[in-house]
Amino acid sequence: MFKDVVRLALGTARVYRRVSCSPLQQSPAASRVTVRSFTAVKDDVPPPFDSSLLDVLACPLSKKPLRYNPDTNELINEELGIAYPIIDGIPNMIPQDARLIRKDEPQTPAQ
Repeated sequence: MFKDVVRLALGTARVYRRVSCSPLQQSPAASRVTVRSFTAVKDDVPPPFDSSLLDVLACPLSKKPLRYNPDTNELINEELGIAYPIIDGIPNMIPQDARLIRKDEPQTPAQ
C-alpha cells in the first residue's frame, strides 16, 4: 500500500482501462480522437474594437457617450476623467476596473 501512495505522489501510477470493441469497430485504435490544444494557439494582434458599438454604449456612471482611444485601446469618459479598458475586443464597463486619467488642467505657478 505504501508503494501505491508513493507512486501516486510522484505521478508514476498507471491507470489501466479495459477497451471493449463493438461489432462496428475492428480495433480499439479506431476510437482514438486527436485533441487540439488551444493554449498553443497565440494571437499576436488583439481583435479590433467595433466602433459601431459607440452608438449604443454609455458610461454606466454618468450615462454620457464615450470616446474610443485606439492608442490605449480604451473607452474614455471626458466628463469624469475615467477610461474603461477593452479586453479581446470586449469593453469592460465595470466602474471598479476603470482607471482614472489626468485631465488637462492649466498649470498654476506655485507660490
